[in-house]
Amino acid sequence: QVQLVESGGGSVQAGGSLRLSCSASGLPDGSNHLAWFRQRTGSGREGVAIVALTGNYGRAAESLRGRFWVSRDYASNTVYLDIERLKVEDSAKYFCAAEKNNDGVWFDGVRFGYWGQGTQVTVSS
Repeated sequence: QVQLVESGGGSVQAGGSLRLSCSASGLPDGSNHLAWFRQRTGSGREGVAIVALTGNYGRAAESLRGRFWVSRDYASNTVYLDIERLKVEDSAKYFCAAEKNNDGVWFDGVRFGYWGQGTQVTVSS
């Protein structure tokens, strides 16, 4: 059973930084990528960053590069999302997602169909 457990959300002031964590377990064969998505109030889910479970591939969505950084701890299968210089518009529920063949939401050429429960990030001015 796939389990994706996010942590690290909270309330922060604009300009601050935050680290989100996602612990992944039970991933099936073929689930080779993890990603972060976010969903702002009244909007659909938006891909934020992607990381491969093998190799060194990982990047944030183009519009977020320079403030959003994704990394992975290979030993613990934990993925991190570091956000710098937070803005009010970064307020959203952030979800960890795992690749699911032939099903799910597309992001950076990969389909993501396994989801965590999400962690809320609220940025105040």
